[in-house]
Amino acid sequence: MIRGIMGKKIGMTQIFDTEGNITPVTVVEAGPCTVLGLKDKPKMKVVLGYEAVKETRLKKPILGFFKKIGQTPLKHVKEFESGDNKDYKIGDLLKADLFKAGDFVDVTGTSIGKGFQGGMVRWNWSGGPAAHGSMHHRRVGSIGSSSDPSRVYKGQHMPGHMGMDTVTVQSLRVMRVDADQNLILVKGAVPGHKNGVVVINRSKKRAFRSLDEGNTGNIIFISLAVNSLGLRLDSGASA
Repeated sequence: MIRGIMGKKIGMTQIFDTEGNITPVTVVEAGPCTVLGLKDKPKMKVVLGYEAVKETRLKKPILGFFKKIGQTPLKHVKEFESGDNKDYKIGDLLKADLFKAGDFVDVTGTSIGKGFQGGMVRWNWSGGPAAHGSMHHRRVGSIGSSSDPSRVYKGQHMPGHMGMDTVTVQSLRVMRVDADQNLILVKGAVPGHKNGVVVINRSKKRAFRSLDEGNTGNIIFISLAVNSLGLRLDSGASA
């Protein structure tokens, strides 16, 4: 079985269980992704494509690839590890039902860009004295010795561009799957802004655990905040 899928972050909301506990969740549109290729060496992998795009937006070599396999051009193409490729063929659609409630996933996305930031914001510096006599409130200060080593060490914390980094949040729990709308509800926050593309992989550190285990009761109500995301989810007990 394939390990992951691509999707889009819709936004955050909250759900309630039978004990009245609130769980913050992120709504992710998982797929549909189209199988574009199968690879056996050096590892078994499945090539997936996500989100339709105009032909004029693609370069000719990429467009030629899609025409060769007879598939609609897609914007995002990525390889995913697979245990066995015999269940897939080019043109298959993979959707949110790849996961089920209780699975643990690793979600990778691009963090929100913050632009150019000073050291106190970017690296959480404590800053200099705040008194009027101090001329060193938020400045950088010394960044190295003059005689030895006569250079600035690599990785020195300095002001600069913040955000827009590839970030992976591990072992997030899938709380609910809506196969009809290709939506999954993941406990906690995932990187990126709304409508940002994310990669959802099965967790390598944690295995499936039923939602009935532990302190989490059955989900009986989904917050009306979901409606503000432009979605419609039926309230009721989860599987």
